[in-house]
Amino acid sequence: MAIEHAILVSLLEKPGSGYELARRFERSIGYFWTASHQQIYRVLKRMENDGWVDVRDVPQQGRPDKKEYTVADLGQAVLSSWLHEPIEPESIRHDLAVKIRGAAFDDPAALIHEVERHRRAHTERLAHYLAGEERDFPDTDTEADTEAPAAPGPLDAGRELQHVVLRGGIAYERMTLAWLDDVLTTLHRLAAER
Repeated sequence: MAIEHAILVSLLEKPGSGYELARRFERSIGYFWTASHQQIYRVLKRMENDGWVDVRDVPQQGRPDKKEYTVADLGQAVLSSWLHEPIEPESIRHDLAVKIRGAAFDDPAALIHEVERHRRAHTERLAHYLAGEERDFPDTDTEADTEAPAAPGPLDAGRELQHVVLRGGIAYERMTLAWLDDVLTTLHRLAAER
C-alpha cells in the first residue's frame, strides 16, 4: 500500500484539509499506516497535480482560507483498481521477538524492563482504541462480543468497515498483551532459576 491509498480512503470517508488529514493519521489511520505532516502535504500536492484529488479554497473567519481536498473521479478509479489487486499476506518483522530469543545467550532478566515498556505502550494503545470505539461506536460492546457489532440499528458500510478494522486493532492489542504477559512470566521464572 502506498500513502496515496490511505489518503484516498481518508478523503472518501470525509473531505478535509492537509492539516485535518494529518490529524486523522495521528488519531486513527496512523496506527495502521504512518505518515508525517510534511509527507502528507507533499503527497497531496502530487495527487492534485496527477488529478487524483480536487482542491477548493474554503474561506474562514479571522484565519487564512484553507484548502479542502476531495477525491476526484481519477482518484476513485485508482483506489478501485488498487482494491481489486491481490496483496501478499504481511510478514511481521518483530525486533522484540528476536531479542527474546537472543536472551537465551545472555541474561533473560535483562529484558524484563524492555518487555514491561512494550507492555505499557500496548496497554496505552488498547485504551486509545477502546476510547475511540466508545466515542465513535457507543452502542457496541467489544468486551462481550468481538465477532460483530452489537449496535441496535444498521451502520452504513463505511462505518461498519471502520469498526471492523478498529475491532481488529483491539483484538491485536489484546493478543499482544497476553503474549507479553506470557513472556514476562517466562523471563521472571528464568531469572529466579539462575
